[in-house]
Order: sequence, then structure tokens, then C-alpha cells
Amino acid sequence: PALGLFLFTIARDPLRIIILIAGAFFWLVSLLLSSLIWFIAVKASDPRDEPLQKGLLIFGVMFSVLLQEAFRFLYYKLLRKAIEGLVALSEDGCSPISIQQMAYVAGVGFGLMSGAFSMINLLADALGPGTVGIHGDSQLYFLTSAFMTMVLIFLHTFWGILFFHGCEHRRWWEIMAVVVMHLAVSGSTFCNPLYVGSLVPSYLVMAAAATWAYLLSGGSAQNLRRFLLCKS
Repeated sequence: PALGLFLFTIARDPLRIIILIAGAFFWLVSLLLSSLIWFIAVKASDPRDEPLQKGLLIFGVMFSVLLQEAFRFLYYKLLRKAIEGLVALSEDGCSPISIQQMAYVAGVGFGLMSGAFSMINLLADALGPGTVGIHGDSQLYFLTSAFMTMVLIFLHTFWGILFFHGCEHRRWWEIMAVVVMHLAVSGSTFCNPLYVGSLVPSYLVMAAAATWAYLLSGGSAQNLRRFLLCKS
């Protein structure tokens, strides 16, 4: 599904590809900084203290979420400046891409890079040694991880739309809603290997975020019905 989003809505437009790659870079920088801080915290602590190490892991995840949203805000400010430059250079005084389209493409960029790193971690685990579920754990590790990766890609896309809309219209509660949803989804992963505890809430949040983003983008029930019935 994520590849379909890229091929059908982004790949044919060079400007959208640039925005997507830049968004992926911003997410990558946020991951680098949060990983560096977590690595320093782990090295400076006692590795034999399991409760402390678990607490540092939770801190690292929460800090990473906040840093990702901070970089999303920085990217919004950068794109806002870019729109002003595009308007100044255009002959008709209009930007070739709207802020709503930028929000969507930037969200896809964040999501694809997040999914790529999730895939790398899975492939590293797949090298072995051992067999999934050999100690009585779930044998659906790779399948559930794939579904979790997919939902995070979509969530980043919808969060990008919601976040940019909140920044554009000074609705700070929308920005806070994105941060809270991001923290909730990331926190739910600590329920694993009880995958129902992470997948079900994540997909419920995705459905809510998708509906919200669709309505903010100008969608309506009538438009959705026309789309499903293939009517113009």
C-alpha cells in the first residue's frame, strides 16, 4: 500500500519527490539524535540494572517521538518558506503545490523512512540464529511486524496532514493531538509479544486519524461515495 501511494501520487511529480526525500531526511536526523542520546544514557548507566535499562528504553522511545514531532514542525517552517519563494518566482503569483499537498508528501516521506528502518531491523533479526516461536512465543512475529510497519507509514502520512493543518491555522490542540496519538501508538508496542495489545489500538488510531485528515483536506461523505461508485 505504501508503495502504491508513492507510485500513483508522488512518483510522477519531481517537486513532490524532492519534498518526500527532504521529509525522509528530517525523520532520519531526528532518529540519529534520539539514538545518540539513548546510546549515551545506556553507556552511562549500569547494564546489570534491568529496571533501569527498561526505563531508559521507555525514555528513549518517548524522547524519539517528541523529537520526531519537533523535526516535523521544523520541516513545516521550511516548507512554508519554500512556498513563499515559489510564489515569488512564479509568473502567475501562485504556488505549483499547495500546503495540503506538501503536508501529505512530507507525511509519506516520514512514514517511508520509518518503515524502511523497521524493515532493516526485521531483516537483521531474520538472519538468526534460532527459530521464531521456539520458546513458546508467537510465531507471527514477522507478520505482525509487517502490519505494524504498514500502520506506522499510514499514521505518519495522516499525522503530517493534521500537524501541518494545525500549524497553518494556529490550532495548537491539533498538534497536541498528533503528539498524543504518536506517544500512544509507540507506547502500545511495549505490550508485545501480546500483539493484540499493540496492533488493535494502532489500527483504531489510524482509522480515526485517517477520517480526521480526510475531513480536514476537504473530503466529504458524498465525495467518498462518488469515488467508491466510480462517478465523476
